[in-house]
Amino acid sequence: MDEILKQFPNLSDNQRAQFAKLHELYSEWNAKINVISRKDIDELYTRHVLHSLGIAKIMEFQPGASVMDVGTGGGFPGIPLAILFPETQFYLIDVIAKKIRVVNEVAAGLGLTNVKAEQMRAEKVQQEFDFIVSRAVTNMPDFVKWVRGKVKKQSKHTLDNGILYLKGGDLTEELAVFQKTVLYNLSDYFEDEFFETKKVVYLPLKYKS
Repeated sequence: MDEILKQFPNLSDNQRAQFAKLHELYSEWNAKINVISRKDIDELYTRHVLHSLGIAKIMEFQPGASVMDVGTGGGFPGIPLAILFPETQFYLIDVIAKKIRVVNEVAAGLGLTNVKAEQMRAEKVQQEFDFIVSRAVTNMPDFVKWVRGKVKKQSKHTLDNGILYLKGGDLTEELAVFQKTVLYNLSDYFEDEFFETKKVVYLPLKYKS
Protein backbone atom coordinates (compact mmCIF):
# COMPACT_ATOMS: atom_id res chain seq x y z
CA MET A 1 0.00 0.00 0.00
CA ASP A 2 2.88 2.38 0.77
CA GLU A 3 4.21 1.94 -2.75
CA ILE A 4 0.80 2.89 -4.19
CA LEU A 5 0.86 6.14 -2.22
CA LYS A 6 4.45 6.80 -3.27
CA GLN A 7 3.76 6.22 -6.97
CA PHE A 8 0.43 8.08 -6.98
CA PRO A 9 0.79 10.87 -4.41
CA ASN A 10 -2.20 12.92 -5.57
CA LEU A 11 -4.89 10.46 -4.52
CA SER A 12 -7.96 11.84 -2.80
CA ASP A 13 -8.86 10.67 0.70
CA ASN A 14 -11.60 8.52 -0.82
CA GLN A 15 -9.19 6.88 -3.29
CA ARG A 16 -6.70 6.17 -0.49
CA ALA A 17 -9.48 4.55 1.54
CA GLN A 18 -10.58 2.47 -1.46
CA PHE A 19 -7.07 1.20 -2.14
CA ALA A 20 -6.59 0.45 1.56
CA LYS A 21 -9.81 -1.60 1.61
CA LEU A 22 -8.76 -3.85 -1.29
CA HIS A 23 -6.81 -6.29 0.87
CA GLU A 24 -9.71 -6.82 3.26
CA LEU A 25 -12.22 -7.33 0.43
CA TYR A 26 -10.07 -9.69 -1.61
CA SER A 27 -9.02 -11.70 1.44
CA GLU A 28 -12.67 -12.11 2.41
CA TRP A 29 -13.89 -13.07 -1.06
CA ASN A 30 -10.87 -15.18 -1.94
CA ALA A 31 -11.65 -17.40 1.04
CA LYS A 32 -15.06 -18.12 -0.55
CA ILE A 33 -14.19 -18.06 -4.25
CA ASN A 34 -10.54 -18.52 -5.14
CA VAL A 35 -9.64 -15.88 -7.75
CA ILE A 36 -6.10 -15.10 -6.55
CA SER A 37 -3.54 -17.74 -5.57
CA ARG A 38 -3.17 -18.07 -1.80
CA LYS A 39 0.45 -16.92 -1.80
CA ASP A 40 -0.40 -13.89 -3.94
CA ILE A 41 -2.91 -12.50 -1.44
CA ASP A 42 0.03 -11.41 0.73
CA GLU A 43 1.54 -9.72 -2.34
CA LEU A 44 -1.76 -8.23 -3.49
CA TYR A 45 -0.57 -4.63 -3.69
CA THR A 46 2.58 -5.42 -5.68
CA ARG A 47 1.58 -8.30 -7.95
CA HIS A 48 -1.99 -7.26 -8.68
CA VAL A 49 -2.78 -3.65 -7.74
CA LEU A 50 0.51 -1.93 -8.64
CA HIS A 51 0.91 -4.18 -11.69
CA SER A 52 -2.53 -3.09 -12.89
CA LEU A 53 -1.64 0.55 -12.29
CA GLY A 54 1.35 0.18 -14.58
CA ILE A 55 -1.11 1.04 -17.35
CA ALA A 56 -1.70 4.41 -15.64
CA LYS A 57 1.99 5.20 -16.01
CA ILE A 58 1.50 5.03 -19.78
CA MET A 59 -2.02 6.41 -20.18
CA GLU A 60 -4.09 8.87 -18.17
CA PHE A 61 -7.66 8.05 -19.10
CA GLN A 62 -9.82 11.12 -19.68
CA PRO A 63 -13.16 11.85 -17.96
CA GLY A 64 -15.95 10.28 -19.98
CA ALA A 65 -13.66 7.75 -21.65
CA SER A 66 -14.67 4.09 -21.86
CA VAL A 67 -12.37 1.14 -21.17
CA MET A 68 -13.05 -2.60 -21.51
CA ASP A 69 -11.06 -5.07 -19.40
CA VAL A 70 -11.05 -8.46 -21.15
CA GLY A 71 -10.54 -11.58 -19.03
CA THR A 72 -10.58 -9.52 -15.86
CA GLY A 73 -10.41 -12.53 -13.52
CA GLY A 74 -10.81 -11.09 -10.03
CA GLY A 75 -10.89 -7.54 -11.38
CA PHE A 76 -7.40 -6.79 -12.64
CA PRO A 77 -6.42 -4.42 -14.12
CA GLY A 78 -9.95 -2.95 -14.15
CA ILE A 79 -10.69 -2.40 -10.44
CA PRO A 80 -7.46 -0.53 -9.54
CA LEU A 81 -7.77 1.58 -12.70
CA ALA A 82 -11.40 2.38 -11.88
CA ILE A 83 -10.32 3.65 -8.44
CA LEU A 84 -7.62 5.81 -10.01
CA PHE A 85 -9.87 7.17 -12.78
CA PRO A 86 -13.31 7.65 -11.18
CA GLU A 87 -14.68 9.65 -14.13
CA THR A 88 -13.80 6.95 -16.68
CA GLN A 89 -16.27 4.13 -17.35
CA PHE A 90 -14.94 0.58 -17.04
CA TYR A 91 -16.56 -2.57 -18.45
CA LEU A 92 -15.04 -5.74 -16.98
CA ILE A 93 -15.74 -9.09 -18.61
CA ASP A 94 -14.76 -12.69 -17.99
CA VAL A 95 -16.19 -16.02 -19.12
CA ILE A 96 -16.20 -17.42 -15.56
CA ALA A 97 -19.31 -16.39 -13.61
CA LYS A 98 -17.85 -16.81 -10.11
CA LYS A 99 -15.03 -14.40 -10.94
CA ILE A 100 -17.52 -11.78 -12.11
CA ARG A 101 -19.42 -12.26 -8.87
CA VAL A 102 -16.26 -11.38 -6.93
CA VAL A 103 -15.67 -8.34 -9.15
CA ASN A 104 -19.20 -7.07 -8.57
CA GLU A 105 -18.95 -7.61 -4.82
CA VAL A 106 -15.58 -5.84 -4.60
CA ALA A 107 -16.83 -2.93 -6.72
CA ALA A 108 -19.91 -2.64 -4.48
CA GLY A 109 -17.78 -2.85 -1.34
CA LEU A 110 -15.63 0.02 -2.62
CA GLY A 111 -18.61 2.10 -3.72
CA LEU A 112 -17.38 2.22 -7.32
CA THR A 113 -20.08 3.61 -9.59
CA ASN A 114 -17.95 3.56 -12.77
CA VAL A 115 -17.64 -0.23 -13.03
CA LYS A 116 -19.92 -2.65 -14.86
CA ALA A 117 -18.97 -6.34 -14.81
CA GLU A 118 -20.55 -9.17 -16.78
CA GLN A 119 -19.96 -12.78 -17.71
CA MET A 120 -19.23 -12.31 -21.40
CA ARG A 121 -16.90 -13.35 -24.22
CA ALA A 122 -15.06 -10.47 -25.87
CA GLU A 123 -16.22 -11.61 -29.31
CA LYS A 124 -19.86 -11.13 -28.25
CA VAL A 125 -19.47 -7.53 -27.05
CA GLN A 126 -21.26 -5.05 -29.33
CA GLN A 127 -19.98 -1.70 -28.00
CA GLU A 128 -16.88 0.25 -28.94
CA PHE A 129 -14.38 1.59 -26.38
CA ASP A 130 -11.58 4.12 -26.25
CA PHE A 131 -9.19 1.53 -24.90
CA ILE A 132 -9.14 -2.20 -24.27
CA VAL A 133 -6.98 -3.42 -21.40
CA SER A 134 -6.03 -6.90 -20.27
CA ARG A 135 -3.49 -8.86 -18.32
CA ALA A 136 -1.92 -11.69 -20.31
CA VAL A 137 -5.06 -13.70 -21.04
CA THR A 138 -3.72 -15.09 -24.32
CA ASN A 139 -1.18 -14.39 -27.05
CA MET A 140 -1.49 -11.03 -28.79
CA PRO A 141 -2.56 -12.30 -32.26
CA ASP A 142 -5.52 -14.16 -30.74
CA PHE A 143 -6.37 -11.25 -28.46
CA VAL A 144 -6.47 -8.84 -31.40
CA LYS A 145 -8.90 -11.17 -33.19
CA TRP A 146 -11.16 -11.18 -30.12
CA VAL A 147 -11.39 -7.39 -29.92
CA ARG A 148 -11.16 -6.34 -33.55
CA GLY A 149 -13.73 -3.66 -34.39
CA LYS A 150 -14.33 -2.76 -30.72
CA VAL A 151 -12.11 0.35 -30.53
CA LYS A 152 -13.48 3.84 -31.24
CA LYS A 153 -11.70 5.62 -34.06
CA GLN A 154 -11.69 9.12 -32.54
CA SER A 155 -9.33 9.72 -29.61
CA LYS A 156 -9.21 12.50 -27.00
CA HIS A 157 -6.11 11.01 -25.42
CA THR A 158 -2.39 11.63 -25.80
CA LEU A 159 -2.11 8.21 -27.46
CA ASP A 160 -4.38 6.94 -30.22
CA ASN A 161 -7.13 4.64 -28.98
CA GLY A 162 -6.14 0.99 -28.91
CA ILE A 163 -4.97 -1.89 -26.71
CA LEU A 164 -2.97 -1.62 -23.47
CA TYR A 165 -1.84 -5.11 -22.54
CA LEU A 166 0.11 -6.23 -19.46
CA LYS A 167 2.53 -9.02 -20.24
CA GLY A 168 5.97 -10.31 -19.25
CA GLY A 169 8.90 -12.12 -20.80
CA ASP A 170 10.33 -12.02 -24.30
CA LEU A 171 7.56 -10.88 -26.64
CA THR A 172 9.66 -10.50 -29.81
CA GLU A 173 8.17 -13.43 -31.70
CA GLU A 174 4.61 -12.88 -30.49
CA LEU A 175 4.57 -9.24 -31.55
CA ALA A 176 6.55 -9.60 -34.78
CA VAL A 177 3.45 -9.25 -36.98
CA PHE A 178 2.38 -5.97 -35.37
CA GLN A 179 4.28 -3.07 -36.89
CA LYS A 180 2.92 -0.33 -34.61
CA THR A 181 3.55 -1.94 -31.22
CA VAL A 182 5.26 0.09 -28.48
CA LEU A 183 6.65 -1.62 -25.38
CA TYR A 184 6.96 0.12 -22.01
CA ASN A 185 9.11 -1.60 -19.37
CA LEU A 186 7.46 -1.43 -15.96
CA SER A 187 10.93 -1.72 -14.38
CA ASP A 188 11.42 1.89 -15.52
CA TYR A 189 8.64 2.93 -13.13
CA PHE A 190 8.60 0.37 -10.30
CA GLU A 191 11.62 -0.90 -8.35
CA ASP A 192 10.36 -4.26 -7.10
CA GLU A 193 12.06 -7.21 -8.81
CA PHE A 194 8.62 -8.57 -9.74
CA PHE A 195 8.52 -5.95 -12.51
CA GLU A 196 11.89 -6.83 -13.99
CA THR A 197 10.42 -8.49 -17.10
CA LYS A 198 6.92 -6.98 -16.97
CA LYS A 199 5.75 -4.67 -19.75
CA VAL A 200 2.81 -2.66 -21.00
CA VAL A 201 2.25 -3.47 -24.66
CA TYR A 202 0.57 -0.59 -26.49
CA LEU A 203 -1.07 -1.39 -29.80
CA PRO A 204 -2.82 1.59 -31.43
CA LEU A 205 -6.02 1.21 -33.46
CA LYS A 206 -3.97 1.61 -36.63
CA TYR A 207 -2.17 -1.69 -35.98
CA LYS A 208 -1.32 -3.84 -38.97
CA SER A 209 -0.98 -7.59 -38.88
